[in-house]
Amino acid sequence: MTFIKTTEQDSNHNHLEKMTISQLLKNINNEDKTVPQAVDKALPQIEKLVEQIVAKLQSGGRLFYLGAGTSGRLGILDASECPPTFGVSHDVVIGIIAGGDIAIRKAVEFAEDSTELGWKDLQAYNVTNKDVVVGIAASGTTPYVIAALETCNKNNIITGCITCNQNSPLSLTAQFPIEVVVGPEFVTGSSRMKAGTAQKLVLNMLTTTTMIQLGHIKGNKMVDMQLSNNKLVDRGIRMIMQEIEVTQKVAEQLLNEHKSVRAAIQNYKNGN
Repeated sequence: MTFIKTTEQDSNHNHLEKMTISQLLKNINNEDKTVPQAVDKALPQIEKLVEQIVAKLQSGGRLFYLGAGTSGRLGILDASECPPTFGVSHDVVIGIIAGGDIAIRKAVEFAEDSTELGWKDLQAYNVTNKDVVVGIAASGTTPYVIAALETCNKNNIITGCITCNQNSPLSLTAQFPIEVVVGPEFVTGSSRMKAGTAQKLVLNMLTTTTMIQLGHIKGNKMVDMQLSNNKLVDRGIRMIMQEIEVTQKVAEQLLNEHKSVRAAIQNYKNGN
């Protein structure tokens, strides 16, 4: 059976160059509206993978994202946002892209076609069976990702994936596949569109749900966030004021002293 990449089939929209700006925007938006519905259908798959990630991170393991092109960039984006948002170290969630850091900004020719580099890139981080490796590929056919997950499986490393096709080679390789079937793209084969949006939504779910389960959120507040700019410092002060009902001046003093929203709240409560 020939595997068909649904993200590359022709959409119902032909002759895009004949559309007005208004028509283009409306049609793109209409296509985008279908993405959350596709994610909803994949929630049971997402839940199974999150359970694995939580268990491994609770035991001191790490979460790796592995992808090429847009998929790789989205993994790196999600990984890079975990330290400032949840206060975890940069080696808890790690994004790896085919072709290395240069590929974040520029396409690296044939990097995704290697069946050896994916595992080699993981080995650079001393990946072990304490970790989870999630491959990201819209079509589910990227050799760089599939081969790496095959080797992970052989080494008893938990594997998951995010793809936008059913029964793709990647889905059949991953132990915990997530398939968000978004259908043909508005621009045929441009998986940076609906497929990229779907992948971003799933990545949001994976790390946010995991970090909540690990205790990095209190109520709905980012109490472990890094205070890396004035906006976040102001947000931290407001969180402290709301949580322990103190004045802005006291909240500022507590935050300056303890350098952490969580620590400021805990120390105040312990002392009163």
